[in-house]
Amino acid sequence: MSTARPVEAPARLITEADWSAALAALRDLPPDPTVLLVCHVNPDGDALGSMLGCGLGLVAYGVPVQATFPAPYGLAPPFDQLPGQELLIDPATAPVAPDLLICFDAASASRLGELADRLDTAGATIVVDHHASNTRFGGIHLVDPGAAATSVVVDGLLDRLGVPLDERIAECLYVALSTDTGSFKFDLTTPAVHELAARLLATGLRPAEISRRLFDSRPFGAMKLYGDVLARATLEPGAAGGRGLVWSYATLTDLDRHGQERHVLEGLIDAVRVAEEADVACVLKQVGTTEWTVSLRSKGGVDVGAVAVGLGGGGHRLAAGFTAYGSVDEVLAVIRSSL
Repeated sequence: MSTARPVEAPARLITEADWSAALAALRDLPPDPTVLLVCHVNPDGDALGSMLGCGLGLVAYGVPVQATFPAPYGLAPPFDQLPGQELLIDPATAPVAPDLLICFDAASASRLGELADRLDTAGATIVVDHHASNTRFGGIHLVDPGAAATSVVVDGLLDRLGVPLDERIAECLYVALSTDTGSFKFDLTTPAVHELAARLLATGLRPAEISRRLFDSRPFGAMKLYGDVLARATLEPGAAGGRGLVWSYATLTDLDRHGQERHVLEGLIDAVRVAEEADVACVLKQVGTTEWTVSLRSKGGVDVGAVAVGLGGGGHRLAAGFTAYGSVDEVLAVIRSSL
């Protein structure tokens, strides 16, 4: 697992005591235990891949698990082909007081939605994450802000349990790793990340097929929707302390007009962030009449993670997000002020 640290990461590593506590929690489970794995609301590739990869590994280790995430529940492309979906259950049926709760890729308890109450009722909790903004909720913390993805931490856990990587576990972890590194383009793509990717590929994965599914495949209607959103993109060279801001937004009307589901909006920020005149990119995605999810990206000049945390969200220095309320103009005014 990578030990490289980004500039913004706190000077804290996962200690041997942390690893020992996590291993003990797994080894000391009662007979026929109830183990619940959860990840954050609207899970991305790292959240789902890390959770399902770890779940498959724990089943191989001999621990029965169930996995879920907060409503809205259901897997959409490109994650609807991930291995391990047999472990998933509807959050409405999730055990209320599991013997062990393991949380993945969630920087705060609020990201667990209606499942957050299990933090109080579970016999023990393990938090597996890589966000520098992690609030250290829960009991046992396997949180490495220097890891390129939560899947890096999962690999460390499975290795310490003596669980070998098979192709199904490896595909989950590879999806997690490749999505959170932007297909191995972001700053935390260290030599250790490539070494992990090599071990995952050695199980027999087909990287071209996975990459096509993750990054290069969208419905034609989504392509047309992207055209509409890019056409309304706005460049503000003087924003963000003169480093520049490029922003756009997608509405529920856009989705209806092109017959698309909300999940197709997740890649929009990557289409907007390429503007070379702006360090910061921002996309607002409408959830309700006055509710928006906001994606922020930086090329390095601005810590958008700090901006998002200040606005009630979370993330990393170069990639973050939060939920906002109001009109587009009102939300943009808050973002400009925070930048």
